[in-house]
Amino acid sequence: MKFKTLVAGALLACSMSGAAQAAESDPQYVSDWWHQSVNVVGSYHTRFGPQFNNDVYLEYEAFAKKDWFDFYGYLDLTNFFGVGNSNANGIFDHGSPMFMEIEPRFSIDKLTGTSLAFGPFKEWYFANNYIYDMGHNSDNRQNTWYMGLGTDIDTHSDVGLSLNVYAKYQWENYGAANENSWDGYRFKVKYFVPITTLWGGNLGYVGFTNFDWGSDLAEKGGSSRTSNSIASSHILSLGYDHWHFSAVARYFHNGGQWADGRELNFGNGDFEVKSTGWGYYLVAGYNF
Repeated sequence: MKFKTLVAGALLACSMSGAAQAAESDPQYVSDWWHQSVNVVGSYHTRFGPQFNNDVYLEYEAFAKKDWFDFYGYLDLTNFFGVGNSNANGIFDHGSPMFMEIEPRFSIDKLTGTSLAFGPFKEWYFANNYIYDMGHNSDNRQNTWYMGLGTDIDTHSDVGLSLNVYAKYQWENYGAANENSWDGYRFKVKYFVPITTLWGGNLGYVGFTNFDWGSDLAEKGGSSRTSNSIASSHILSLGYDHWHFSAVARYFHNGGQWADGRELNFGNGDFEVKSTGWGYYLVAGYNF
């Protein structure tokens, strides 16, 4: 059984103000509203499975906000450069050829022509978070759809803040016991804080945290699984019109709903689950 490293999300957000504004008048960009980049990502000690993952991979990333449509997503070609550990098999070594996550949101306000704003809540969305790990067979595949309600918060400042709450439908999940069922909930908070200009670019902080709870996996999957998990990412990014560079620290609590400290054996000897702690990423990308 293989477990995919999930990329640190929202990395384009820090360069959004520079790249998005430049795209409106700069013919070097492919689109003036579909903002995209190609990235090289190095990850270290990520904990979405019961063992550490290290990988260097290629990524396509995009975000857009136009009329009633709000979008963020990425597609990873795992272990693209052949650098990593034995748990990071990917596109060229009989692992997953592709890992994808998309977060489309559809504005209820704009689609209905009615302002639902009140208090600090600026706009409301039908929110989705879909995750797909292609895997070469069903035991190595993930197929998860979170669906629910989202909103943007008026912070009365340059700080961006959005909240989403979802119910989860789980199709394939690497052979886990909660497959093909409604199984739990997710609360996602995202925030963006512009810091300053630095070396001719825009320095900013992006944070996002997924709180997962209410799953039946602890009951169905045994003592090595949990009903909840947390993944909290903290990103420092330097963005230019075309280039962006990021350093990411991500904290995991029971990453992938694996119970930290349990003893497991997948046929290669006993090991201790290390699903709680910090993982790290370095990212270099080109906006086009």
